[in-house]
Amino acid sequence: MDTAGHSPHYEQALPQACGHETPLAGVGRVAFVHDWLTGMRGGEKVLEALLTLCPHAELYTLFHQLGSVSPEIERRRPRTSFVRYLPFASRFYRHYLPLFPIAIEQFDLDAFDIVISTSHCVAKSAVKGGGARHLCYCFTPMRYAWDQFDAYFGPDRFGPVARRLFRVALTELARWDKATADRVDRYVAISQHVAGRIHRYYNRSAAVVYPPVDTDFYRLGGRGPDPYCLVVSALVPYKRIDRAIEACRLAGMSLRIVGVGPEMARLRQLAGPFVEFLGALPDEDVRELYRHATAFLLPGEEDFGIAPVEAQACGRPVVALGRGGACETVQDGVTGVLVKEPTSEAFADAIARVRDTEFDPVTVRQRAERFSRERFMVGMRTCIEEMMRTPDRW
Repeated sequence: MDTAGHSPHYEQALPQACGHETPLAGVGRVAFVHDWLTGMRGGEKVLEALLTLCPHAELYTLFHQLGSVSPEIERRRPRTSFVRYLPFASRFYRHYLPLFPIAIEQFDLDAFDIVISTSHCVAKSAVKGGGARHLCYCFTPMRYAWDQFDAYFGPDRFGPVARRLFRVALTELARWDKATADRVDRYVAISQHVAGRIHRYYNRSAAVVYPPVDTDFYRLGGRGPDPYCLVVSALVPYKRIDRAIEACRLAGMSLRIVGVGPEMARLRQLAGPFVEFLGALPDEDVRELYRHATAFLLPGEEDFGIAPVEAQACGRPVVALGRGGACETVQDGVTGVLVKEPTSEAFADAIARVRDTEFDPVTVRQRAERFSRERFMVGMRTCIEEMMRTPDRW
């Protein structure tokens, strides 16, 4: 494949194949490399699905909080790096970011025939053995090192000295990230948006296989919507939950927020009595919240965004910033509203529009069915098997 950015879709028009989750045969020893394991978010759900293809694969990760992920992942007994032994790593592992390149390169993968990395940070730079093949399922090239520095290290969060130090460190990290891009034989991106970022920063092409959404579990509910908006997200800066809070205040809507993260204290200070922080909830409770929300809100730019697709699978419309992966998952005017301007006022107007519009739940759900787990598994199996048949690097 050339490097012109052409990104074939393996999630489209896939056969309804039987046994799409049966283990891969004849691929030799397989190692998975994941950045870190501290909770069951979208990336961990992808990893969990991929592990079913390789039941005897070994799993490597920089840092693992025991009990934080699903039994399927926990039973693999992930091998970890020296990061786990650093002071206060259980709470502040992200502060050791400058050490992550050293940590990921310490893993000895010489005994494996295939390396599959699931990467949004440094996992894609793991060093494979001489005759091995490496497929990277890329959530995104590192946002904070490339083009979203201010979203993570803005002046409202860090002083000028700290920002200067972080910028120097992340500039070096971006150079390393680019220099190690060719350790991967084949990239698979979670969206066309991410495929474009891979081409822009690594000068490599990527196939596109959308992440798996459990459309069997997230289904239509019984009664209609209640008067609240919903956010389901890690509470980190680039998610822009502050924008959702202000938009709901302007629109006169209550807001329920599911999730935890380092932004919790700051967001609580911004929120009024119309905002309810629910923390981490079981999937069954989240499903009920999806089913009865007036709208699901996606106020930041996402590379894909599994939660908005889960909301659509439950028949509820999405109000999303019209950038990034949302343009591939939300159909403006049919399954929700794509907001053109990244402002609270524009989001408030979109919330009012959704509140006054009757969206057909069945039509909304049909959009989400394009992102089922089965389509993901068939697409990834195809990519892995093609890589094993083709000696050339893509």
